[in-house]
Amino acid sequence: MPERVELWWARRQFSKGTEVPYPVGSYRDAWAPFPALIRQYHPELNAGITLTQIPPAADVLLLWQCEAGHAFAATPDEQRNRPGRERRRSAWCPECADLARPARALPMRDSVAWPDSPAPVAIAHPVERTVLRARKPKSARTVCPKTPDLAVGEPFHSECAPKPASAIEAKLRADLFARLRVTPGLNAVRVARPFFDHVEVWPDIVLAELRVAVEYDSTGRHGLEHVGKREDADRRKDRALRAAGWEVIRIRTGKLAPLGPHDIQLATWGRRGLDDLIDTLRDLRGPLLVDAYLA
Repeated sequence: MPERVELWWARRQFSKGTEVPYPVGSYRDAWAPFPALIRQYHPELNAGITLTQIPPAADVLLLWQCEAGHAFAATPDEQRNRPGRERRRSAWCPECADLARPARALPMRDSVAWPDSPAPVAIAHPVERTVLRARKPKSARTVCPKTPDLAVGEPFHSECAPKPASAIEAKLRADLFARLRVTPGLNAVRVARPFFDHVEVWPDIVLAELRVAVEYDSTGRHGLEHVGKREDADRRKDRALRAAGWEVIRIRTGKLAPLGPHDIQLATWGRRGLDDLIDTLRDLRGPLLVDAYLA
């Protein structure tokens, strides 16, 4: 059960036999991918203990304050997983999230007294009635029928694939296809099991001849991308691709930690990043094959 930060800190002082069990900066790299949490954490609300002194896995109850001024208590694990699939900044604060998604109003009722009735009768306004539809269980959901009937692992162009998410991603694609003479225009890979109601996944870049998918990951403008449950989805996507016979290279920026053995950490995309990516492709598929496609 989570304990208050003062009690947790005192217990750590006793168990480690020191006044400062975790020096300032001990967990700076672990918290760096969560800029929204860094902004919401205030040492003065947590006995003067800085966020970099708290292990992300600690079962401790911390006080946070969002940019709107709402204060709330949550453990590090709850906060790190709070964004989920939401893109709104309000997802980091429960109260802001409730305001952003207000509960649907129940039908309004008026109490009226009929002439021959001793007690008021409640009637509902017909225009205010709402129909609540039952959500389908996961087992009853069907996959998108637009995926062509291809062999598992086959690349193709999908009409369901989203558009590029950022200008940097588009630049990465242009730089890479200017360097490698591989088939352009493919944006999906057929997989064996459904992935979010599709039997296809959509890598940022598909290198069909090398059977390598390239992903560009950053925390995004508000620090909500590729963290928490969205990181879990990235891992599922990688597993689906590898099960289909593909390999994945993720270019991780914004101090995001690598997810796979071939991921590349960069401060920003540039010529050096392109060279590192080509070298990683050589390590994966061999220089003889990769160099044959070099422009």
